[in-house]
Amino acid sequence: MIEAERLSSALEDYLETIYELVRHQKVARVRDIARARSVRAASVTPAMRRLADLGLIRYEKREYIDLTPQGQREAQRVVSRHQALTRFFKNVLKIPVKTAEGDACAMEHSLSAEGMDHLVRFIEFVHNCPEGARLLDVFHACVLAQHQPEASCQRCPMGQPGKAEEHRAVPLSAIDVGAQVLVRRIAADGAMRDRLLDAGLLPGEIVEVVRVAPGRVRFDLRRGGFELRLTGDEARAVLVAPPERNP
Repeated sequence: MIEAERLSSALEDYLETIYELVRHQKVARVRDIARARSVRAASVTPAMRRLADLGLIRYEKREYIDLTPQGQREAQRVVSRHQALTRFFKNVLKIPVKTAEGDACAMEHSLSAEGMDHLVRFIEFVHNCPEGARLLDVFHACVLAQHQPEASCQRCPMGQPGKAEEHRAVPLSAIDVGAQVLVRRIAADGAMRDRLLDAGLLPGEIVEVVRVAPGRVRFDLRRGGFELRLTGDEARAVLVAPPERNP
């Protein structure tokens, strides 16, 4: 395999485009590649020279472009990662197609062989094992997991606070100063959910309540040595284990 530092994500994208063009129309030309990637033909030529220097394509100016055996292997590696990631995002996580494709494009370049192996093993599990299929069915049927944060789930303890003490959760807004609590889930959607996840408020994280403003309209937290400020609405959307069940 080509060393990672020698083959950038941009070159991998060009290699993938050549692979798809050759696969569908038997030939690839500079103008075809430029059209497929929405770039000027003048910017394609330097990339083709670099791929040729690396022994991944056969390229002569104004001639058809073809993959070498090594180039075909490299292109297939990238395409396989793209396909696996896209299927995982679409079929397992139920991410919309356009977003799934974009995320797969962004991640395919950095997914390691070990990561690819574990991802495909999980996909094999949910598609071939009866227990895996049931797990996926439950996940897809869960109103809390499928972007309905205000819904009440009758199938699992996550949506029935009183039924399973080990899964019971309360809003962070109800926690007093000095308590350290375990994040269970984020009961929000859209921009608020994005902000809370980007702030590192993930399931299993420990946060400490440092300060609470009068009226509980603002909460200052400490997570991983850094301080984080939430509004009252945001704090109400962060569900945590009750203080008596925290470290």
